[in-house]
Amino acid sequence: MSARALMVLGTASHVGKSILTAALCRIFANEGVHVAPFKAQNMSLNSAATPDGREIGRAQALQAEACRIPASVDMNPVLIKPSSDTGSQIVLLGRVWGQVTAADYHKRRVEKLFPAVLESYQRLASQHDLIILEGAGSPAEINLMAHDIVNLRMAEAAGAACLLVGDIDRGGVFASLLGTLELLDSRQRALIRGYAINKFRGDVSLLRPGIDMMEPRLKIPCAGIIPCLHNLGLDEEDGVAVEDRRDATRVWNLALESVDRPLRVAVVALPHMSNFTDFDPLAAEPSVALAYVTRSEELEHADVIVLPGSKQTVDDLEWLERAGLASFLLERQKPTVGICGGFQMLGTRIDDPAGIENGGQPGGREGLGLLPIRTVLNAEKVTRAVTGKVLCGHVFGQTLQIPEFRGYEIHVGETVYAEGAERFAAIGAKPDGAVSADGRVVGTYSHGIFDDDAFRHSFVHAARAASGLAPARGLAFVAAEREARLDRLAAHVRAALDIELIRSWIDPVRSGI
Repeated sequence: MSARALMVLGTASHVGKSILTAALCRIFANEGVHVAPFKAQNMSLNSAATPDGREIGRAQALQAEACRIPASVDMNPVLIKPSSDTGSQIVLLGRVWGQVTAADYHKRRVEKLFPAVLESYQRLASQHDLIILEGAGSPAEINLMAHDIVNLRMAEAAGAACLLVGDIDRGGVFASLLGTLELLDSRQRALIRGYAINKFRGDVSLLRPGIDMMEPRLKIPCAGIIPCLHNLGLDEEDGVAVEDRRDATRVWNLALESVDRPLRVAVVALPHMSNFTDFDPLAAEPSVALAYVTRSEELEHADVIVLPGSKQTVDDLEWLERAGLASFLLERQKPTVGICGGFQMLGTRIDDPAGIENGGQPGGREGLGLLPIRTVLNAEKVTRAVTGKVLCGHVFGQTLQIPEFRGYEIHVGETVYAEGAERFAAIGAKPDGAVSADGRVVGTYSHGIFDDDAFRHSFVHAARAASGLAPARGLAFVAAEREARLDRLAAHVRAALDIELIRSWIDPVRSGI
């Protein structure tokens, strides 16, 4: 393993490890270092397609972007996609490896995967000067530590110096830092070279006494205090971030009813919602107010309803019925978009003869019947980047000025079209999605179509017109701004961290890194 290595660990989930890793990737990339990200094992329902059609965690795709290199399956060799409270789908090297329970995975299966993880790391390390590794959750989960392949065991294998990150925004940061170190043995503690405090708000001088008091207890230096960075506009780290997403009561101003008001987009927050980052670019549009909803009374005020992707499509379809949202969709028939699993739900039926989503037991159920298609789930997962064109040239009865789009597919299932069904788009010679007879409901398998600025602007223009709203007065250029956002993040973190201290951990001799 030739590359130098730095690992970002956290005192808990959602302390900012993924974003901080992306920042460090961009900091060193800006210095001309050939750097790459690595996360041995990622648990997330947010995934991305690599250029060669494999599946990795969305956070690692962002980190590769920060490094200015293509995403590779070696950057995230094991992806765990939860399907229930106790079971998950395991994606190994970008392909489905199997469905396991949590107990079986941690007690037996994980050891079978670790050699493949090390091989992926070795390939990356042989091709780059520096690898920035990301841990998962906490490295001090003592009940799981014996079979933990993503934190200190991986750090030791890579010879990585570790930076421990705590989140002060949620309180208890000093206790979490000290408690993490106290639960490690002396060999493990030696891997952690310093710590950083993330998401700080307020006067840093008020925090300094705590830093001074902790120094003799922690026996490692503080590498920096990182202020909270607002309106970053980059992908959230993992599924836990859904908890912090916008809800209708905070986002929609129901008292505002002029034609210039924002378009109210309601994304149904399915229990097993996947790839919710699909909607971040829409939320960034100044003429759109996007909220995540779970109740039919919230849908009442929406202009456009979106059914997102789902890891457990049949289960989430049943939840729609129990929550009363299915009957609302059928009765009101507002402009509706289904993406991937959401598209499948809009059809007449979903069949799962091989039990892909049901532990090997055959299953299925009737769909919402709003699109003239039915779906048969199968074992083979389609994963690919796509370029498509909307065949009908419109959404919700309104013309799309730019019908072309780019995105990616990650799904299981084959769609069967009823006779005369109108296809939504074409991806090469292959049809994609469907459109209802009245044009009010559309569906597609393509994730990421709203990342495309030109297509998103066309969609917003058409959706506003269909809702009786005036044209958008301003537009967001998310794709064009993404590089600037990454550089803004890197500059923010560089100003807060002692990069020279971190550099000395990576290599106290060589000056090239």
